[in-house]
Amino acid sequence: MVERWRRFLAVAQQRESADLLWRNARLVNVASGEIERVNVAVCDGLVAGIGDYTEAEQIVDLAGDYLAPSFIDGHVHVESSLIWVDQFARAVVPHGTGAVVTDPHEIANVAGLDGIRALMDAGRPQPLDFYFTIPSCVPASDRESSGAVMTTEVISEALTLPNVVGLGEMMNFPGVLNGDESIYDKLQLLVGRRDGHAPGLRGPALNAYAGSGMTSDHESTELEEAREKLRRGMMLMIREGSTEHNLLELLPLVDDRTYPRCCFASDDRDCATLLNDGHVDAILRKAIGAGLDPIRAIRMATLATAEYWRLPRTGQIAPGFRANAVVFSDLSDIRPRAVYFNGRVVAEDGRALFDVPATAPDGLLHSVNITPFDVDRLRPVVEGRMVAVGAIPGQIVTRKLEVEPKTTDGRLTSDVDRDLLKLVVVERHHATGRIGVGLVEGFGLKQGALASSIAHDAHNIVAVGVDDFEILRAIQAVVRMQGGLAAVRGRDVLAELALPIAGILSPEPLEDVTEHYEKLEAVARSLGSSVPSPFGLLSFMALSVIPAARVTDQGIVTFD
Repeated sequence: MVERWRRFLAVAQQRESADLLWRNARLVNVASGEIERVNVAVCDGLVAGIGDYTEAEQIVDLAGDYLAPSFIDGHVHVESSLIWVDQFARAVVPHGTGAVVTDPHEIANVAGLDGIRALMDAGRPQPLDFYFTIPSCVPASDRESSGAVMTTEVISEALTLPNVVGLGEMMNFPGVLNGDESIYDKLQLLVGRRDGHAPGLRGPALNAYAGSGMTSDHESTELEEAREKLRRGMMLMIREGSTEHNLLELLPLVDDRTYPRCCFASDDRDCATLLNDGHVDAILRKAIGAGLDPIRAIRMATLATAEYWRLPRTGQIAPGFRANAVVFSDLSDIRPRAVYFNGRVVAEDGRALFDVPATAPDGLLHSVNITPFDVDRLRPVVEGRMVAVGAIPGQIVTRKLEVEPKTTDGRLTSDVDRDLLKLVVVERHHATGRIGVGLVEGFGLKQGALASSIAHDAHNIVAVGVDDFEILRAIQAVVRMQGGLAAVRGRDVLAELALPIAGILSPEPLEDVTEHYEKLEAVARSLGSSVPSPFGLLSFMALSVIPAARVTDQGIVTFD
């Protein structure tokens, strides 16, 4: 080790040649907020020096292109991409991503600590840094049923694993506010970063939540909500995902005083969005296009995130920092031309230059277990008015509606004319036979049914549809695939995508999964759905910790 250090010192002092030299670079200096016209020397995967270096084994002339630190996603669920870890890396690295801070609570809800370890093992050899927060709420609440439980003891063990940087999002904010002892015990496990998750929380309730030790939040959907969280000391993560679009609403908050306490998070980006639109680079393009200073935007996507999460030697191009960098030609329209990881080029012109296969362990397969049922289970008896879920395209929050339901012989029926469709959630981990049935407004289906085993966060089977028999067929298709997505009309399965890894991920190549996913979304829209991403919206309809109404396997959930 001392010899490597001495060589680094020699390269830095121009007494020896570097391994790599980026020549004629316009360096985006996120520490000083300026553009420097320099050469950058790299030794053993680290930046050795910045200045007038000339000697190296490999010289790359950037010819005036910009050189910036590779981008960091401050909060993401890798599993929401629908693809296994090796394919996720192939999806995001060409877009300039060098690190992600991921909360693996999706796979933890299915497989607990075994699922987390599998994700970590698959990520380790990839040319992408995976940092982890350990899920704090599995299940998210006692109003939904997960496949595993992350107890205080399990969380304590998980916090000792490599590359763990904090406690995952504390989704059960009602439990925090009510002084739940089990939550208190979890918060005592870590003195450090505790990721928050407090949609809509304001005033004294926010004081109590932040004061319990939560240090960040990515759930703000309104400007004043975000401003209050920032004022109360929380790191503001501005979210822009596939379904959740909060960037333009919150961007006015970023100014000369606030920007050091702001960063970006994708939270949930599916494979199609990653392949066609991009990752953090797409968020940067949108933010810069909306008027945010480019250097400030890049700092929020690099140094601000790295400093918040305390990521070692990451987040800027500076001596001693990892040579993880992205090259692009236009500061106002960032499109990575080359991506480097530890000084090695890993992507060029949107194409990954690596293929590091990672297989999922057998223990994550065959996770869909249900008790067989017939269509009568989807037809509960109802009397009088009932609560329905009001879906909001582009948001994961919902509205709580009071409706007079349509019935046939006293049993609940979809009402296409009012866009009140049957919403069904089937417990799929332990074959308990629990089925929740309600109504949802906002999908716009005129015929057919959609079903998915992607149902944040417990990942039971969720379905929406016009006809009960079609709903049942769609659910049966998901079970047959041991997890996945299905669109049905009449007796026909029009499109499907198998997700056999924990019922939420595909082992297939990024491009193939994207093709099937895009077909499913197109079929859903052909059935009348008016929302941009019907399956994306469906995946959040059972999330029991986001206001204002949901349906889980335990029935209708409301926030009063």
